[in-house]
Amino acid sequence: MALTAVVLAGGARDALVAGDPGAPNKAFLDIAGMPLVARTLAPLRASPRIGLIIAVGPAGARSAAALGAADEIRPAGPRIADSLRSGLSGLDPAEPVLLAAGDLPVLSGAAIDEFLDIALARDADIVYACVERRAHEARFPEVPHTWARLRDGTYCGGGCVLLRPRALQPLERFLDRLGTARKNPLQLAAIFGWDVLLRYALGRLGIVNLERRASELLGVPAAAAICTRPEIAVNVDRPSDVALAVRLARSTSSD
Repeated sequence: MALTAVVLAGGARDALVAGDPGAPNKAFLDIAGMPLVARTLAPLRASPRIGLIIAVGPAGARSAAALGAADEIRPAGPRIADSLRSGLSGLDPAEPVLLAAGDLPVLSGAAIDEFLDIALARDADIVYACVERRAHEARFPEVPHTWARLRDGTYCGGGCVLLRPRALQPLERFLDRLGTARKNPLQLAAIFGWDVLLRYALGRLGIVNLERRASELLGVPAAAAICTRPEIAVNVDRPSDVALAVRLARSTSSD
């Protein structure tokens, strides 16, 4: 059965779009002749495993053109939780939905297939894509990331999540807690637990420990999907990432 995909292309203007006054946010930056979000949408549209595609983004003619590969365009909200609610509204609460960030310049069909194979096999309500550092740097050594050193290896997060809509409410509550505590280390420690932080600092925290703690915090089964296709983790977060994304998009299109 084909899955529904929701592509998140909301957010405010920031330093990334300073040189492009017409771009409502970074998802609409021109990357080698194509809007960044369109580079996320294209492999999803081409995938036989994806049926309905819902794009969540700002209103406007330019946005509509960039989101042309989507079947529906829904309004983004002021917070990511609001955009998630908009994108998931009316979908079957129990059926898995592929969430994709709107800033994945080299996302491929092979990366989508690998993630779905792994994520669907985990039988969890929330499955988050991750990539091991050696696999990532073997192909994209120049792409910077924030790396998490775990007992199993060193990982970065990816731009795709498999989510059953019934998990949205507990996820929203968790995001609200993180937002409140993000500048207070003691509050953050209280959320994750001192034992988890200590094991992480000592390099003794494993993926299974994180999955268990995430499931406890959320109140729904949560899991990681360790992917080998690093393009699922290449995104655009910093002004310096824009030129890099252009270079990568051009090189991958010529492969």
